Amino acid sequence: MTRPRSELVSVNDTPYYHCICRCVRRAFLCGEDASTGQDFSHRKAWVLDRLLVLQQVFTVELCAYAVMSNHYHLVVHLNANAAKVLDDDAVMARWEKLFSLPLLLSRYRAGQLTAEAEYEAARLSIDILRSRLCDLSWFMRCLNEHIARKANEEDNCKGRFWESRFKSQAILDEAGLLACMAYVDLNPLRAKVVDTPEASADVSLSARLAPQDTSKPALLPFVSQFKDGPQGIPFALADYLALVDWTGRVQREDKRGFIANDTPAILERLGLDADSFIVALGQHQLSKGTVIGHRQAQSAYAKAHRRRRVMGPPIKAA
Repeated sequence: MTRPRSELVSVNDTPYYHCICRCVRRAFLCGEDASTGQDFSHRKAWVLDRLLVLQQVFTVELCAYAVMSNHYHLVVHLNANAAKVLDDDAVMARWEKLFSLPLLLSRYRAGQLTAEAEYEAARLSIDILRSRLCDLSWFMRCLNEHIARKANEEDNCKGRFWESRFKSQAILDEAGLLACMAYVDLNPLRAKVVDTPEASADVSLSARLAPQDTSKPALLPFVSQFKDGPQGIPFALADYLALVDWTGRVQREDKRGFIANDTPAILERLGLDADSFIVALGQHQLSKGTVIGHRQAQSAYAKAHRRRRVMGPPIKAA
């Protein structure tokens, strides 16, 4: 049974989510259609460009992404605190980058309101907009609707471009976050599009290796890279690269691609002098279920939401 998004997304339980969207009618998000020979590779830029725009509006931060031929993955962090500290003018300025402000808010900003009831209604409307700035459904709506309209206009057709509403998985703990990010960054390798993870320009890993490239969406940093400890992912980038490399060498029956055994380690390929670490990950299908994390975290999540159980790949403890 399809569950409402309010049961799948709760910032109080976890601010991290894995989102997946797939195309319909044999449509191609980007890549070449083998049946017609038509190339849709330019559509990849639509996704990245739109993410850049949305990052100026929403307080939704990217941890990882992968844009494939007929689907894409996002790992996001919903920063509710960043939305809360925005003043009224900042909220309206952000929202106005995507939508027209209601007349009441335009008058409020211009100082044209006179009645206290109007002020209360305006402040209530701004609070609603503030909550939307860290809302996953609004973020995905503004991304998917934009891409669908552009694709339908290019294809000269109407109707659905995405096969259904986006799928979201709650990431319950740090092990789930690392596993999910690695899974997303390894998508082109597993599909045998590339031979090494860093060779793909369609994933967030390439953006992390070229942080000066402002044409790609900004990513939530690994906090151990910084002395002042800003908010971010609590691991070292070198450790994450080692994890991606180690995981990519595992040969799976359900996936064609893997890193060849004679390929040097990723830190050696990148010329990085850092100690690697090994994280034990079981063989699981990270795209199944609605949550990702240790079994204990899954049980606690199910209890908190008054459900007998939740489905998702458990992350096995080392």
